Amino acid sequence: MGEETIKALDDVSLDIEHGEFVAIMGPSGAGKSTLMNIIGCLDVVDKGIYDLDGQAINLLKDSGLAEIRNQKIGFVFQSFNLLPRLNAYENVELPLIYRGMSKKEREPLVLHALESVDLLDRKKHFPSELSGGQQ
Repeated sequence: MGEETIKALDDVSLDIEHGEFVAIMGPSGAGKSTLMNIIGCLDVVDKGIYDLDGQAINLLKDSGLAEIRNQKIGFVFQSFNLLPRLNAYENVELPLIYRGMSKKEREPLVLHALESVDLLDRKKHFPSELSGGQQ
């Protein structure tokens, strides 16, 4: 019995300009999640080139991919991916800490983000204390 090779993505070329919104659509098993994981630097390509803002992403090691995710990519996952031991404020603040921002720089950004989703009054609440919509 021979091994079956499955190409999750084949001959994909995609240019997304700054400020553009793109919808990735297709039937189940078409490779949408694989494509999003590659774009988001969660997975790497086996063959080909992935260029983001002039940088060859396919040549980066784990630490370089983590830096790209921190600096250039934002995700809204289907599941919440909040850290249960951190409150709402701390969950919002965490990526800014990893970005190397000072507390003075982080605080107004975190407060603005929480205010923009009407959660400022719940900043000290833990994920288990927030509704699904609030999470």
